[in-house]
This record gives sequence, structure tokens and C-alpha cells, in this order.
Amino acid sequence: MIEIQSNRSIQTWDMENDNGRKRIPLKFTSIEYVQVLKQFDAANMKGKYTEIRKIERIQNERWFLQYSAHRDAFKQRSNGSPYEKSLFHGCTDVAVDSIINENFNRAYAGVNGIAYGNGCYFSASAEYSHNFAIPNSFGERHMFLAKVLTGKSTIGNPSMKVPPTGYDSTTDGRNIFVTYHDAQAYAEYLIVYK
Repeated sequence: MIEIQSNRSIQTWDMENDNGRKRIPLKFTSIEYVQVLKQFDAANMKGKYTEIRKIERIQNERWFLQYSAHRDAFKQRSNGSPYEKSLFHGCTDVAVDSIINENFNRAYAGVNGIAYGNGCYFSASAEYSHNFAIPNSFGERHMFLAKVLTGKSTIGNPSMKVPPTGYDSTTDGRNIFVTYHDAQAYAEYLIVYK
């Protein structure tokens, strides 16, 4: 799996006149674009789309700083165990702006089911997340590649509103991860495809 740099300093972000939020279209020839596309394809998406319309880097200072503070706390208590993953989240085009502006909000939990807990769902499989990236009237689908603090995870069930004591997230045991804190994920990239 290709690791995308998540420790990008917001000091390098061009945020002038953007209220701390900006969507940066990546050039298809850039290393960053190629890395995101490789990770998308490596997650079982090859052959599932005919065109990548665009890949955007999401810059939201507020949510990035909250995520970074949360990540620092996870890192301190992880004792060297992996605690952060790059995961996919498919959504409708209507949800895109809400996620970019307000982050992944647990208030919307349950829209597509709560099999592994009542939180925000992410998957290591873009193919799985593709099922929730419902095409708009132009046939475009939207999927986020997010940094997610999974920490210590346990098998979830529909009755869970928070993970059990000692755990940070719930899972199906393979590809799906459910988070329960709004600062536990950061929408790093948006992939728009057909």
C-alpha cells in the first residue's frame, strides 16, 4: 500500500481569503495525484470506473488541527502499534460539501446502516465504498480518501453507540472501520470519477 504524506504542514497551504478551507485540484502529472490514484486502484477499483474526473486535496485548517491534536494523543498511547490508516468513504455529491466544511459527522450515522456500530464508516476497500458513492445526474461518483485514527479496534454490532472501554473504533474484522469521534478522521482527498 502506498502511504500518502499526512504530516503535511498547513504552513505550506495557500489559504488566502478562503476562511481556512480550500479544495486544490491536483494536476494529473503530479506525484501526489499519481499516489492517490495508485492507492485507489490498489483498493480493487481497477475496471470499476472509466474516467477520473478530478482528484482534489482538501485543506480545512480547523479540522486538520483538530485531527492532528487527536492523532498526537493516539500516538502517545499507541506504544508503537499502528493507529492511523488511509481509508475510503463513498458518498453522494450532496454530502461532499458538508464533509469538507463540517467533517465526518456522526449525526448522519445510520443513513446506510449501522451493522458494526452507530458511527462514521470507512473502508480499506474502495470497491466497498464505491457502493455508497451514488452517481449524480452527470454519472459522477464521489469518494474521499481519509486519514482515520482506528487505534485499537474490536468487532462492532448495531447496538454500539461508542466503542467498548479500551477500544477506539469498531470493525467487521477485515475492511470496515467505524469511528465515534468527529476529530477521528480527516478528509484528505476527494476523488470524482465515472
